[in-house]
Amino acid sequence: MLTGKQKRYLRSQAHHLNPIFQVGKGCVNENMIKQISEALEARELIKISVLQNCEMDKDEVAGTLSKGTRSELVQVIGSTIVLYKESRENKTLQLP
Repeated sequence: MLTGKQKRYLRSQAHHLNPIFQVGKGCVNENMIKQISEALEARELIKISVLQNCEMDKDEVAGTLSKGTRSELVQVIGSTIVLYKESRENKTLQLP
């Protein structure tokens, strides 16, 4: 689990990132979870945008993705989800 201080730090790091995935009409599927897991391993911190036509609620999407990728949900702001997972090989972020 992340502490409040760590979440604040990760939010500040994520601020300038652009969403690299979009969840739309198809909602969340195994293939998407696999791709997001790979992206988390490469980058550690990613943004995902939930489109208007997604049938799931953005909080449901966030919960499903963080559980499926075994990552930490940093924040859901508007229709954007921020996820963090410590990378095994490409560790770049130092948490406070």
